[in-house]
Amino acid sequence: MRLRWLTHDRRVLLMSLAAGLPGSLIALILLWRGDFTAKVQWTLGLLIVGLWWGVSMALRDRVVYPLQTLSNLLAALREEDFSIRARGQRKDDPLGEVLIEMNALADTLREQRLGALEATQLLRTVMEEIPVAVYAFDPDRRLRLVNRAGERLLARPSERLIGRTADELGLAACLGVGAPSTLPVTFPGGTGRWEVRTGHFRQGGIPLELLVMTDVSRSLRDEERQAWQRLIRVIGHEINNSLAPIKSIAHSLERLITREPRPTDWEADMRGGLHVIGARADSLGRFTAAYAQLARLPQPTLSPVRLPALAARVAELERRRAVTVQGGPPVTLTADPDQLEQLLINLVRNAVDAVADTTGRVTLSWDVADGRVRVRVDDEGPGISNTANLFVPFFTTKLGGSGIGLVLCRQIAEAHGGSLTLDNHVPPPGCRAELTLPLG
Repeated sequence: MRLRWLTHDRRVLLMSLAAGLPGSLIALILLWRGDFTAKVQWTLGLLIVGLWWGVSMALRDRVVYPLQTLSNLLAALREEDFSIRARGQRKDDPLGEVLIEMNALADTLREQRLGALEATQLLRTVMEEIPVAVYAFDPDRRLRLVNRAGERLLARPSERLIGRTADELGLAACLGVGAPSTLPVTFPGGTGRWEVRTGHFRQGGIPLELLVMTDVSRSLRDEERQAWQRLIRVIGHEINNSLAPIKSIAHSLERLITREPRPTDWEADMRGGLHVIGARADSLGRFTAAYAQLARLPQPTLSPVRLPALAARVAELERRRAVTVQGGPPVTLTADPDQLEQLLINLVRNAVDAVADTTGRVTLSWDVADGRVRVRVDDEGPGISNTANLFVPFFTTKLGGSGIGLVLCRQIAEAHGGSLTLDNHVPPPGCRAELTLPLG
C-alpha cells in the first residue's frame, strides 16, 4: 500500500539522496579513516553532507517546479483565465515541448472561449430583437426561457412567465403540434394566424422543448392579395380577349339584320358570325374549367407504388415516340398511384412534344440519394426558351396548349412532400424534368 506521506516531491528527494548516498558515504569513510586532523575531518565531512543535501534539494526543486507551473496553468485554464503563460519554452527540450503545447492549448481555448462568448452574445441579441416569439419548456412543460417577443405576445414580463406551465400560459395546444403548422390563435398580446414550429435541445444537461411562433397574418394577407391580383389579371385578360370579338361580331350582325334590303349572302354571314361567337364562348368555358381543375385537385390517397412498374407503364402509354426507361434501384414509394402516374404522363408527353420535330430521344430514369427518390425525364429537344414562367398558370409555349399541365404536376409533387424542377441541359441540347419525392 502506497504511503500517504510519500508524495511525489518526497519520492524525488529520497531518490536523489539515495543516488548520492554511496559516493558521500565512501567519501566520509575515507575521510575519517585517513590521516587528517579532526578539524579537517569535520569541515570536509560537513561540506560533503551539505553538498549532498543541497544537490538533492536542487534536483527536487528542478523536478517539482515545472510541475507546479503546469498545475497553476491548468488551474487557470479550468477557471477560464487564459492570460497566464509558461516560460522557458525550448523545442529541443522535452519539458520545453510540454510547455509549448500547454501555451498552445491556452491560446486555442482562449480563441474558442472568445468565439463562444461572441456567438452567445449574438444569439442573445438576435433572440431579443427578432419579431418571433420563442419559448423553451422543461420536461414538466414549465417555461424556462422566453425572449422579448414572447413577453409581448403574452403581455407579461419574463419574471411572471418563468416557471409557469404551458397550460397556464395557453401554449399547450401549440406544443402538441408536430410538423410546422399555421394556427389561428388569440393571445393577450395579439390575435392572428401563427406559424408554429417545435424542436428539442439541451441546456445544462436538461432536455428542453423549443416553441417558435411567427405571426404570418400580414404575410398571408399580402400573399392572398397578390394571388387575387394575379388571378383577376389573368381572368380579366382572357375574358376581354373573348368578349371583344363577341361584342364586335354581335354589333356587325345587328347592323346586318337592320339593313334593308339585306344582302343576298346575309344568312352565311349570320351563320359565320354566330359560329365565331360560339367558338369564343367555348374557349372561355374551357378556360374557366381549367381554373376549376386547378382548384379541385384532391388530397393524395397514399398507398405503396412500385416505381419500376409505374415507369414501364407510363412509357408504354406514349405511342408517338419510344421512351427509353433506363431504370434505377427497385424503389417502392408511398404515394397516390393515380396522381403520380398522371404527373409522369404529363412530363413524358411534354418531352415527346419537345422532340417531335427532331430525331432526339426521351429517357426516363431514377436514383436514390439522401433518403429521397429523384425521377428524371430527359429529352434531346431544342430546350426551354423561357424558364421563368414555366409554372405560371396558363402560360404555354406550345400551340394549342392549356398552360396548366406543369402547374398541376408541381401541385401533385408538393402534395406528396416533393418538388419539381425543369432545366435545360448543360451543354445543350435538351431539357431535364426532375421530380424529387421522399422515400418511404
